[in-house]
Amino acid sequence: MSFFIKNVFYYIIFLQVYWLRKVECTDSELDAKALKNLIEYLKIPTVHPNVNYEECVIFLKKQAQSLDLPIKVLELYPKNPIVIISWKGTEPEKPSILLNSHMDVVPVVSEKWKYPPFGAEMDEEGNIFARGAQDTKSLAIQHLEAIRRLKLKGIRLKRTVHISMVPDEETGGVFGMRSFVKTKEFTDLNIGFAVDEGSANPSEKFYLYYGERTVLQIWVHCSGTTGHSSIFVPNTGAEKLRFIIDRFLDFREEEKIKYQDPNQRDNVTSINLTMLKGGVQVNVVPDVLSAAFDIRVSPFINHTKFIETIDGWLKEAGDGVNYTVISKDSPTEITKLDSSNIYWLAFKKACDENSVKLDTRILPGATDARQLRALNIPAVAFSPMNNTIPRAHANNEYLNKRVFLRGINIMMKIVEAVANA
Repeated sequence: MSFFIKNVFYYIIFLQVYWLRKVECTDSELDAKALKNLIEYLKIPTVHPNVNYEECVIFLKKQAQSLDLPIKVLELYPKNPIVIISWKGTEPEKPSILLNSHMDVVPVVSEKWKYPPFGAEMDEEGNIFARGAQDTKSLAIQHLEAIRRLKLKGIRLKRTVHISMVPDEETGGVFGMRSFVKTKEFTDLNIGFAVDEGSANPSEKFYLYYGERTVLQIWVHCSGTTGHSSIFVPNTGAEKLRFIIDRFLDFREEEKIKYQDPNQRDNVTSINLTMLKGGVQVNVVPDVLSAAFDIRVSPFINHTKFIETIDGWLKEAGDGVNYTVISKDSPTEITKLDSSNIYWLAFKKACDENSVKLDTRILPGATDARQLRALNIPAVAFSPMNNTIPRAHANNEYLNKRVFLRGINIMMKIVEAVANA
C-alpha cells in the first residue's frame, strides 16, 4: 500500500511540474502571438485622408475566428466599417461592457521618422515604432489578447463583453461612433460601462480620464472698411481682429497659469489660435479678416455663460464681427468615480490589487467616450501605457513591448473585475 501511495505521490509531483512548464511555455507563446498580432495590425496603413479599412477588417475577422467569437461588421457609411467582436456572458441580461478603440490613424511625414511609420520595426530596447502604436491599435490588441487569455484559463464572465473597433475617430467620428450610438444595433448591445482610449504616461502611473473638455471650434469673422493700403482706412477688420485676438489670448494666458496648479488642472479651458485668413492683395485693405480658434471647454464651468462671454467680446470689438461654428459638441457629464459607480469600484479594486497606480484626470482632447457619456453611459479612458513618452500624433510614435505585454495582463484583471461587477 505504501509503495502505491509513494508512486501516486511522485506521479502528482510529475504532473505539477509538467503543468507548470506547460503554462510557462503557453504564456511565452501567447506573448509571441500578441506581439505578432500587434505588428501585423500596425503595418496596415489606415491613414487619413483616404482611409481603406478593408485589410483591417480582414485582420479582425481572423482574430475573431482565432478567439472562436462572433463578429459583426456594420457599414453605416460606405467604406467606414464598425467592427464588433462579442463574448457572451453567463448572465447576458445584465448590462454589458464595451472595450472601444479606433482603426484610423492620423497622417505621417515619413522623412521625419527614425523607422518607416508603417514598418512596425523594433529597436534593441524593444520599442516598436509605428503610427498607431499608442493611438490606438495597441489598445485593440490588448483588448483582444486579454479576452484570449481569460478564455484559455477557462474563466467565464457574468456580463457580455463587446470589443469595438470603429472608424473615423481622428476626424470627429461622424462616420463612426457618433453615428453608431444612434442605431438600434448599438442599443441592442445594452452597454452598462465602457473603457475607451487613454494616453501614455511617462511616469510609473497610468492615466485614467473620467471626463473630457467639450470641443468648440469657431471662425471669428471681422468685417470692416476696405481701401488702398497706403492710407489710414478707418474701422478696419484688422483693428477688430486685433481686439478679438487680444481677448482670446489674454484668457488663454489666465488658463495657462491656472494649469500649472495640479489642483486646478482639471478645471481649465484651453484656447488656441490655429488659422488666419483674409485679404486679396498686399496693397488692398481687406474687407474681412478671419481667425480660427480651437477651444476645449472645461466640464466644470457653465457652458452657456462661457458662450455669452465670447458673444460679449465680439460685441466689444465693434460692428460686423461674428462667428461661425466649425465643430461644437454638447457638454456631457463626467463619469462618477465614487461608490455610486459599481464598475468604477471593481475597476479601482483590480488596479489596487495589481499595483496599478492611477492618475485620474480630465482628458484635454476628445475621444469617442464623449459619445457614450452623452447617453449617460459611464465611460473611462484608459490605455495601459506607463513609462512611455506620449507620442500620439507625433513623429516616431512607439510602444515598448514589455509595456504592451504588461498592459494585456492589466486589461485581463480589469475586464474580469468589471464584467463580474
